[in-house]
Amino acid sequence: MQDYTIGQAARLLGVSPDTARRWADAGRVATHRDEAGRRLIDGRDLAAFSVELAKGGGEEEPSHTSVRNAFPGIVTAIKLGDVAAQVEIQAGPHRLVSLLTREAVEELGLEVGMEATARVKSTNVHIDRA
Repeated sequence: MQDYTIGQAARLLGVSPDTARRWADAGRVATHRDEAGRRLIDGRDLAAFSVELAKGGGEEEPSHTSVRNAFPGIVTAIKLGDVAAQVEIQAGPHRLVSLLTREAVEELGLEVGMEATARVKSTNVHIDRA
């Protein structure tokens, strides 16, 4: 089974290496050291932790949607047309682009720099204001 460094695990989990290191220090995910002394996380342990992390989600109120593929991130660009709009969200290593109505962008109050969640179902991307 593949082992992951703290940095690789952080990238896969969409968090900073410092956050992944704090989780390891707190015993939330098990680590071991290689010959060079680097802390590594077993691939199976990382997979189980990522599922646990996704289920936990923190203290947020549960989402009331059927769309399960959620990408929380930050709005990086908004292009408004007369009727349509394009919204870009950077969610960890993922850049998501959604085409929606200008009215939807205005109703959500979306602005560059604010938190938002892109939800993907099939080929559609839905934007939820955070």
